Amino acid sequence: MAWQASDRAADEVPLPPASVGTRPTALEWRVEDALVDYPAAVQAMDARAAAIRAGTAPELVWLLEHSPLYTAGTSADDAELLDAGGLPVHRSGRGGRLTYHGPGQRIGYALLDLKQRNPDVRWYVAQLEAWLIETLALFNVKGERREGRIGVWVVGQDGRERKIAALGVRVRQWVTLHGIAMNVDPDLSRFGGIIPCGVREFGVTSLVREGILVSMPEVDSALRASFMKVFGEEPSGL
Repeated sequence: MAWQASDRAADEVPLPPASVGTRPTALEWRVEDALVDYPAAVQAMDARAAAIRAGTAPELVWLLEHSPLYTAGTSADDAELLDAGGLPVHRSGRGGRLTYHGPGQRIGYALLDLKQRNPDVRWYVAQLEAWLIETLALFNVKGERREGRIGVWVVGQDGRERKIAALGVRVRQWVTLHGIAMNVDPDLSRFGGIIPCGVREFGVTSLVREGILVSMPEVDSALRASFMKVFGEEPSGL
């Protein structure tokens, strides 16, 4: 089984230049138009998180899509990779198990300073789930939590429960890395190559599969509006 480390050599995706001196107070947002290679994104996140800890860069929410791949969190079980189908599989420092990333899935990497917000990881995970739920509500989709299952779930018109959004985080010296993944219109068949997040009993869905035809810019606008509501501040930037 060919696992690939997420910190292997890759072209860097440079983030906006860091400020010099004291930490800027504004939260920065960045939206990528092109697909971003996963190892390059991890390298860029690590560099930005270090700058946030040093007080030389503002917090960042980074919205993007990845080229198709599977990622394995710190709790991943090799047996949950059923058939990679030629896609790369990367070990990741985030929490969680195996998941798929690819075009049509909106990734939201949140690099936040919990020392300045609330140094409580459970609180932060709950906030990320609330962020997803509030975003879905803007499209009249009822997202729900489930006891013992991290992520956000919906009940379709057929009465079946499916996962529509996942999250996986890493916290290093109280600065967060990684974040959320919302299925807008990805290739859902790719989830068949794994046991997503270790959950066998329930399927995976997307906004488009649930009959919500939205563009990625519309999803981005909803994510930003919901972030303001959940985290209680107005973003700056784009």
